[in-house]
Amino acid sequence: MTYWHALLLAIVEGITEFLPVSSTGHMIIASALLGIPPTPFFKLYLVVIQLGAILSVFVVYYKRFFQNIDFYLKLLVAFLPIVVVGLLFKKHIDALLESVTTVAMMLVVGGVVLLFIDRWFPQEDPQEGGHPVTNPSFKEALIIGLFQCLAVVPGTSRSAATIIGGLTQKLTRRAAAEFAFFLAMPTMAAAAVKDIYDYYKDARAAGADVSHLFSATELKQLALGNAVAFVVALLAIRLFVGFVAKYGFRAFGIYRIIAGGILLIMLALKLPLNLV
Repeated sequence: MTYWHALLLAIVEGITEFLPVSSTGHMIIASALLGIPPTPFFKLYLVVIQLGAILSVFVVYYKRFFQNIDFYLKLLVAFLPIVVVGLLFKKHIDALLESVTTVAMMLVVGGVVLLFIDRWFPQEDPQEGGHPVTNPSFKEALIIGLFQCLAVVPGTSRSAATIIGGLTQKLTRRAAAEFAFFLAMPTMAAAAVKDIYDYYKDARAAGADVSHLFSATELKQLALGNAVAFVVALLAIRLFVGFVAKYGFRAFGIYRIIAGGILLIMLALKLPLNLV
């Protein structure tokens, strides 16, 4: 992977991390188009640069972090299901990171859901039952966390899964999106730590010099990727919340169906994805 590849993937990550279109799925597609081989470092890079993107949540919502312990306990409850699923199915999840077909199929399936999600869960006046702020109950937080588990399949979108989970619990679009952003922080931090540990363990098992786990080039690529993803996500998150609160999710559903449909046609016709 070159610096150019690292830069482009970071831009894709920053734009798509908080949109309900699957950031990992888009990076897998981008890597196929760029002809990037699925090396262990590449798979690690896809996860670790998401840390840069989710740090934008702290910058945008820094005042919200000064909440009572109750809110953080709810985040913990929502976070635990993905921990269990991630530990149980880590190898299967890693294998899916090489499957463009899986991404294409899930883009279409998720797109169909987003086409109708606004109709299925119409927005309520906060005074009549909808949550006016990002603060679900413990039961609602657990259900949102269970929805997040769907996102282990590339192309599903962690953001979409958790937002839909929030809507099923009568959160407003804005509240559902913002809770999904907060939940992304422990989720992606844990995923990054776990992937780095597995990378270290595999390198050690292969007899590599783990005192220098990453080369100088790889460290620079990780730094570049996180920095770029952070800046791009900082802009994207502000635009997304305002857009979805006003217009809903239909546009994202249409985009997902078109993108996934084009990919499925290319795969069915065995057209080359590598454009480089």
